[in-house]
Amino acid sequence: MRLRELPDATHLPALDPRYVIKRPGQGLGPDQPPPRILLLYGSLRPRSYSRLAVEEAARLLQLFGAETRIFDPFDLPFPDQIPDDNHPAIMELREHSLWSEGQVWCSPERHGQITGLMKAQIDHLPLAMKGMRPTQGRTLAVMQVSGGSQSFNAVNTLRLMGRWMRMFTIPNQSSIAKAYQEFDEAGRMRPSSFYDRIVDVMEELIRFTLLARPYTDQLVDRYSERKEAGHPARNLADPAAPVVAVPSKST
Repeated sequence: MRLRELPDATHLPALDPRYVIKRPGQGLGPDQPPPRILLLYGSLRPRSYSRLAVEEAARLLQLFGAETRIFDPFDLPFPDQIPDDNHPAIMELREHSLWSEGQVWCSPERHGQITGLMKAQIDHLPLAMKGMRPTQGRTLAVMQVSGGSQSFNAVNTLRLMGRWMRMFTIPNQSSIAKAYQEFDEAGRMRPSSFYDRIVDVMEELIRFTLLARPYTDQLVDRYSERKEAGHPARNLADPAAPVVAVPSKST
């Protein structure tokens, strides 16, 4: 499988345990089974700061009770490069997206935008696939890393794409400036306000994922999709009652 193993999954040197709520979503919705979170990053460099940031996020998510998968896009082809998308990396990415209830997208900012690798991964996730929807109704947290001063170009683009993919993008986000200064030689993030923001974002992602969990099917129920599938609507108060149009009041 094209999943990265998470090194030192329980070692969180930058986290102050005195302020940690280990179940930040408690009481918002059922937390069993553990919420399933897929994490994507946008660089294949040996020392990829977007990957290192995603790994920090995954450790926190596991601490907060989630199950995580980090997709490794090392052999992912370009969109439309392979006829009928018949490539194991594409199929596996879609399977992981279908498995997920929430996702984390982290891209480097390159030339003021997300990377081609980040865009390719998202482009390989169709809105509809054999009657299934790999992204619709999932929660989403967006992050970026920058080589220079703090910027929000990449996270703004990821937000736009999350909306386009019919995902519930959470309000908080993470942007790590001068990322090369924020990680030690072992690839672990140093204590900083940037790290604290990642903790905030992952707490919020867990909360929104659990909050939406009982209602996801209802939240993404669409008139156009019911019509296309030939599934007549049913009154929520009385499932046996026919649907009746209510005339608007004249003003």
